[in-house]
Amino acid sequence: MQIRFSPSMRSITISTSSNGFLDLMKVKVAARHISYRTLFHTVLILAFLLPFVFILTAVVTLEGVNNCSSFVCLGRKLGPRFLGRGGDDSMRLLRDLYVLLDQANSVEIPEGITFPESYGEFLSEMKINNFDAKTFAIMLKGTMDNMDRELRKSRLAEQLHKHFAATTIPKGLHCLSLRLTDEYSSNAHARKQLPSPELLPRLTDNLYYHFILATDNILAASVVVGSTVRSSVMPEMIVFHVITDKKTYPGMHSWFALNPIAPAIVEVKSVHHFEWLTKENVPVLEAIENHHGVRSHYHGNPITGTNVSDNPRVFASKLQARSPKYISLLNHLRVYLPELFPNLNKVVFLDDDVVVQHDLTELWNIDLSGKVNGAVETCRGEDKWVMSKHFRTYFNFSHPLIVNNLDPDECAWAYGMNIFDLYAWRKTNIRDTYHHWLNENLNSNLSLWKLGTLPPALIAFRGHVQPIDPSWHMLGLGYQEKTNLDTVRSSAVIHYNGQCKPWLEIGYRHLQPFWTKHVNYSNEFIRSCHILEPAD
Repeated sequence: MQIRFSPSMRSITISTSSNGFLDLMKVKVAARHISYRTLFHTVLILAFLLPFVFILTAVVTLEGVNNCSSFVCLGRKLGPRFLGRGGDDSMRLLRDLYVLLDQANSVEIPEGITFPESYGEFLSEMKINNFDAKTFAIMLKGTMDNMDRELRKSRLAEQLHKHFAATTIPKGLHCLSLRLTDEYSSNAHARKQLPSPELLPRLTDNLYYHFILATDNILAASVVVGSTVRSSVMPEMIVFHVITDKKTYPGMHSWFALNPIAPAIVEVKSVHHFEWLTKENVPVLEAIENHHGVRSHYHGNPITGTNVSDNPRVFASKLQARSPKYISLLNHLRVYLPELFPNLNKVVFLDDDVVVQHDLTELWNIDLSGKVNGAVETCRGEDKWVMSKHFRTYFNFSHPLIVNNLDPDECAWAYGMNIFDLYAWRKTNIRDTYHHWLNENLNSNLSLWKLGTLPPALIAFRGHVQPIDPSWHMLGLGYQEKTNLDTVRSSAVIHYNGQCKPWLEIGYRHLQPFWTKHVNYSNEFIRSCHILEPAD
């Protein structure tokens, strides 16, 4: 490029050479309007910009932009590049797509349209029908919504199947109970007194560590008792009180008579052995069993009141709340411990779906500060699903009785492993409060809560609970598949609360070994009944 000024300084000639051709540009200057300073600056700017214009023009030409037939087209192509906005076409396309998808999201899809069931089908249909952009967006929305509905249906169906599996007795466990019951009637050793006469004084001796278990599951009871004794540093100081129902009593007695856990001792009693614990003396229990709303809730259609929009975990909680075990006397039994064991001062109550991994005798040394119930709180912890339970989780705070008496932010606590000070308990009205709220819920057609026996206990024990360290009791192994295994190993008691019990086929395979290692698979009855084998 060459720049030449005329002698009069009234014109400037700029010449450039490109591909062998000479281009001339002549600029006339009006001396009276443009100062030398302005002219000088103009020349400098042109000298700086023209080489870039030349290079950019060459690049665009190589890319095929010369196919544009107008300056408008060329300007549209060159403008974004010249301003440093490369890729503007793709960004504009994305913005247009976002607008279309947003518009499609507000479109009501007509009924009766059949949508593709896979991405391949969708792509094929799009090509065959030559969808325009708007139809493409609407069909995409309909396909995604349809897949989401089908996914939700399958998840709800999975939870429903788990519910049916959890509320039925597995064939192996039923076989075990029948075999042991038959043994009770035909084998004198299966009927021997538990414990032996010389050990009877231990049953009321407060120098020993007393554990209480209420269950009709013989196999589960064997795991709870066996794991507790094996984990103890002083097994000779352990006394187990196993309470069951009338139909299970012969089989339960047979198991512990034929499989002693010396040096610990076991007492097996049926509910009917406690003469005062009758429906006549505790009328609320008869009301629970015969109440029409209760029977409909626990024995009716389990999917009543649910739909495909339910969160699967919420749906699972609703199903669990409909388990018939919640109207069983065994499930309410713990609120009568001071009367069931009038000579004992302190006991540990265990659910039948726990495994004890560490010595529990230190529980007796915890200072309960005059409180009745030592329990792990369930409103704080790393697992935000298991350890996020407040009163709002269990109660219906749209009901006046609840909203006027309870705080939704109050922390809940766990049943399943509790240290109870029965001496302090006998000075309270916990049982009467429990009965009162059971009646209130019945009178309100079960509208105060619908999740088992814990809600009335949360009310009855208010002001009587001493929080203990969470390492004593880990929950959620029956419904939280992503349970932290390191925490499982370090916890004193692990609790398979939830539908996926370890003795069921639906139990989580990676969590079952913590339970199955306490099952005596060499026992002839367990072998003959083909009880669930340990997971590999």
